Amino acid sequence: MNDFRTETDSLGEVRVPAGALWGAQTQRAVDNFPVSGLPMPPAFISAVALVKQAAAEANASLGLLDNRSCEAIMDACRELIRGEYADQFPVDRYQTGSGTSTNMNVNEVVAAIAARKGVEVHPNDHVNMSQSSNDVIPTAIHVSSVIGVRERLIPALTHLRGVIYEREAIFSGQVKTGRTHLMDAMPITLGQELRTWREQILAAEKRLDAAADELLALPQGGTAVGTGVNALPEFSGQFAKFLKSNTGHPFRSMEHKFTGQSAVDAPVALSSQLRGLGIVLTKIANDLRWMNSGPIHGLAEISLPALQPGSSIMPGKVNPVIPESVAMVGAQVMGLDGANAIAGQSGNFQLNVMLPLIGANLLDMIGLLGNVTGMLADKAIRDFTVNTDTLNSSVGRNPVLVTALNPEIGYSLASDIAKEAYKTGRPVIDVAEERSGLPRDRLEQLMDPLKLTRGGNE
Repeated sequence: MNDFRTETDSLGEVRVPAGALWGAQTQRAVDNFPVSGLPMPPAFISAVALVKQAAAEANASLGLLDNRSCEAIMDACRELIRGEYADQFPVDRYQTGSGTSTNMNVNEVVAAIAARKGVEVHPNDHVNMSQSSNDVIPTAIHVSSVIGVRERLIPALTHLRGVIYEREAIFSGQVKTGRTHLMDAMPITLGQELRTWREQILAAEKRLDAAADELLALPQGGTAVGTGVNALPEFSGQFAKFLKSNTGHPFRSMEHKFTGQSAVDAPVALSSQLRGLGIVLTKIANDLRWMNSGPIHGLAEISLPALQPGSSIMPGKVNPVIPESVAMVGAQVMGLDGANAIAGQSGNFQLNVMLPLIGANLLDMIGLLGNVTGMLADKAIRDFTVNTDTLNSSVGRNPVLVTALNPEIGYSLASDIAKEAYKTGRPVIDVAEERSGLPRDRLEQLMDPLKLTRGGNE
């Protein structure tokens, strides 16, 4: 019994671990939701603390909260934002749909930290002043997502683009066989292939940034249902001002706060762009896996860095482990987006009731994508080597090069030449010299692989 203390709330007494900073409402949630063992992500708790900090400043500026209480709340929030007391947030992410349990968990811990420093503040009356879980949690979703995208994910993507750009320049003149339907097609340069990846990433980055822009409008101040009951009309503007100052991100008050509480359209839109990035990275990962395949009976165009033994039974086998990890993250992100889409439909009248799920999923997606983006750049793309002999020999043998002769000899004869080259295994230029009537030097000019990568006619 000495390991517990008794706390009370509106429902009665609750036994709480003696050393815990949380109180009765948090403990009820811990008892009620033994679902996954996964608490809300630390970045989400930090975002809720940012909300509490800015709310305290706003309330003090409006004369609702005395300076001593305000400073105590702000000091406690700063500690949470730094990641301190991380073990004090045990509430499972599969909890009440409003996230009230997490909101009260933060309120209770902030109050307990303040009390340890000699300042008595009430979790509801002071820490939660001018707020409701119904606007705090949607706001924290916006805040945590913006910070995650702009401070973690976009810098990782920028780094990846930089690494690709460096390699792209190196391989601008390296010709290889293009492929459509996984079948040999007209030649391209490896630089062109890399630039395609870089352009895809840049486009995804821009879409993510635009989606993050939509999250800068916050529903904080709407309180219970969007009307702002128990909050002064000036509160939301003051709150946004302080949050902007504290984070460096241009947050602003949402004009019609009902929208940000009854629906999660902007977070769902971000989720879809995170899914889109997962698709882009999976495409790149799969290209790398195919290009690396072999090394004897695959394409063997490149060799990825050998990072670990690939088999417990086959000595010498090395696998493309980084692209495989990226592809698994892509699959997970696509699945989480599907869950977010379902959660987005769960807005019942004035409140969405799957808020913790959306908040946790978005941060999981951002974290996973940010991590594998750095891995892909530094452990796969930066140091792969090119098997130049393999690329050059395959390009020269490719019967599809006969496509360049279409304007001079017509599609039908070019097709016959290609089929004969395929059937006999002879170089296509030799077959073309015999059957086209064009001199060798003209054929070499028309079928020059590097020239063909530039497109157009002569």
